[in-house]
Amino acid sequence: MKNKLIIISRLSIAAIAISFVWTAAAQSPTAASGSLSEKDKTFVRKAAKGGMMEVAMGKLASERGQSVDVKKFGERMVTDHSKANQDLASIVEKKGVKLPSKERSTTWKSDKDYMNAMVKDHEKDLAEFQKEARDGNDPDIKEFAERTAKMVQEHLELARETQSKLQ
Repeated sequence: MKNKLIIISRLSIAAIAISFVWTAAAQSPTAASGSLSEKDKTFVRKAAKGGMMEVAMGKLASERGQSVDVKKFGERMVTDHSKANQDLASIVEKKGVKLPSKERSTTWKSDKDYMNAMVKDHEKDLAEFQKEARDGNDPDIKEFAERTAKMVQEHLELARETQSKLQ
């Protein structure tokens, strides 16, 4: 009877140990590296590129804008998109996805051109973030998209308001 208890105890301990190893492996960055679908990876890369572009263009707008409103808008883009970029990077780092390192920036001829581009860009981005929040596969990426869509909506409203002051 004593031998049976020892065997059962050893089997229980082995089962618990295997359970811990299995759980740890499932949560490790290596195991998570293949966890994003191609659709989610595409969204992540586009979001990263777009965020970097917003920061670069926002810096230019804050430095070279003629209108005080455009300068403020540019500063807001730098602040908000820098934070969103950091959030995204921390999420995907755990999933083993590499983000692009740099996005080329573009220039514009006038404050009006910049604000027209910002309205158009934020309309497109809002639709993409809302789609990912609704249809994405990864819960962390979906939550990021939902949270960031709210920010993009605010930016779109601010861009339209700023654009109307330039007309």
